[in-house]
Amino acid sequence: MADIKLETYATTKGQVVIPSSVRRKFGITEGTRIQIELDEAHQRIILIPITRGYIHSLRGKYKGRHLLAALAAEKAYEKEH
Repeated sequence: MADIKLETYATTKGQVVIPSSVRRKFGITEGTRIQIELDEAHQRIILIPITRGYIHSLRGKYKGRHLLAALAAEKAYEKEH
């Protein structure tokens, strides 16, 4: 896969704008949670959208850890508060 390089900017609040073409490609909509990974060795920040497809890709990876139930409980708690 070829590396695609796009530029964006950070606001004064530290918010980063993700270009619309990238949001569409990865199914990022308003309210989509984003996992942040730090690759300190290479000075990189990796953003992973937590979409339904991403969650399904984890099936079986953490078998027996009840992560999907924990995620559903967390989402229910967030809706209440």
